[in-house]
Amino acid sequence: MKKIAVYPGSFDPITYGHLDIIRRGLAIFDEIIVAVARNSQKNALFTTDERVGLIQDVLKGEERVTVDTFGGLLIDYVASRGAHVIIRGLRAISDFEYEFQIAQMNSCIGQEIETLFMMTSLQYGYLSSSIVKEVCSLNGDIDKFVPLEVKTALRQKYGMAAK
Repeated sequence: MKKIAVYPGSFDPITYGHLDIIRRGLAIFDEIIVAVARNSQKNALFTTDERVGLIQDVLKGEERVTVDTFGGLLIDYVASRGAHVIIRGLRAISDFEYEFQIAQMNSCIGQEIETLFMMTSLQYGYLSSSIVKEVCSLNGDIDKFVPLEVKTALRQKYGMAAK
């Protein structure tokens, strides 16, 4: 039986921190589905299709990763894909409190699905999509935070020339 995990998130945009979790997850699972949330309550910079496209570009050639979108309950999506594990990255205690509540709720709804918390690697502990967007919007250097494809897309969104 294939070990399949779902790594959900908004990925607006995907960062090296997200990619670190994916790569480390591939050491544990046969396949990872990166599930981009379609959440109309969040004010995303990139459309869902743009986020999917960026992730596919960055992970081109990684055959064990699939990129998809979902709406509604994550637990229902995970079950529909035949996965039994949700991967969540944690940077700080504040992340844990929120994620723990969600994991407990998911456990009540879908008892056969586990949540695996992965600590972010030390060099990405501070990194978030929000911080990357802010630094880029102020014309700061984001090379250490995101792949070139993402940097290019961000600069275009903010109406900046390539740097």
